[in-house]
Amino acid sequence: MAALPRRIVKETQRLIREPAPGIIARPDEFNCRYFHVVIAGPQDSPFEGGTFKLELFLPEEYPMGAPKVRFLTKIYHPNVDKLGRICLDILKDKWSPALQIRTVLLSIQALLSAPNPDDPLDNDVADMWKHNEARAIMTAREWTRKYAGSRAVQKGPACGN
Repeated sequence: MAALPRRIVKETQRLIREPAPGIIARPDEFNCRYFHVVIAGPQDSPFEGGTFKLELFLPEEYPMGAPKVRFLTKIYHPNVDKLGRICLDILKDKWSPALQIRTVLLSIQALLSAPNPDDPLDNDVADMWKHNEARAIMTAREWTRKYAGSRAVQKGPACGN
């Protein structure tokens, strides 16, 4: 594997040195372009109290191309499909090289606080959110308890240190 670009090293060091509240991102021990991410469910959201595991991968074209991110923890959310893929504009057509890993993770955390059923990735969940929001929120809370409750956070070796 070629040497890691300086930008990725700097972003990784900052993620470890100055973690965003409620977010832990650690590079994989064997591939420093692959990150193990844990996002705490935001307060006052149906995901509060949950610990959600995600994976983030920086492709060779990063930062000209967006990172690839998906939820590993099952979640009931209109903008996340059954495979964990995330519908978020900055991961697609609104990506800019000015954005960073930290920005992406903060945006995903914000998406947990404000689901957008008008731009869904899971139409069934979006329909429930639009037509029976109370039931959708109740289901999101149940899934959070069932799939994202009290998970241990693993800390691995950090690249770029």
